[in-house]
Amino acid sequence: MGKKTQNINIEDRFSIRDYRKEDYPAIEQLWIETGLGDENRSDTIESVEKSLQLGGKLLVLIHKQTNLIVGTSWMTYDGRRIHLHHFSIKQEFQGKGLGKMLTTESLKFAREMRTQIKLEVHKENKSALRLYRSAGFESLGDYDIYIIRHPEDIDFP
Repeated sequence: MGKKTQNINIEDRFSIRDYRKEDYPAIEQLWIETGLGDENRSDTIESVEKSLQLGGKLLVLIHKQTNLIVGTSWMTYDGRRIHLHHFSIKQEFQGKGLGKMLTTESLKFAREMRTQIKLEVHKENKSALRLYRSAGFESLGDYDIYIIRHPEDIDFP
């Protein structure tokens, strides 16, 4: 019973909506605060807008009383699967069930799109791992992930 009361309280205090262009400065700050944003990631307003045009979605978690953006779930779509990026909750709002709330809405998008959803998470991020596993995500095994962040530096052998 206490859990249901907590969920009602969460839904009374927080809401999730789609991204609006004017959200970007606050979202960028959130990503920096939560360690998801930096100049190497190319997460500009232009890249967000382009990903949305290509079928992605950016969910924004709002504290209703203050209208403060306290979380995001950015999902890109490559025509094959959805990639969950920049799933973040402001530090002071973590541990309150908001991650589960935001995960549920993210998975609804994957179900609507009728496609797989994939994410990357640091192996030391134990709370995120628990959240994702409880939502049904499974590890792909011992895959290493590689990236070229600066395509202008690509040198052909």
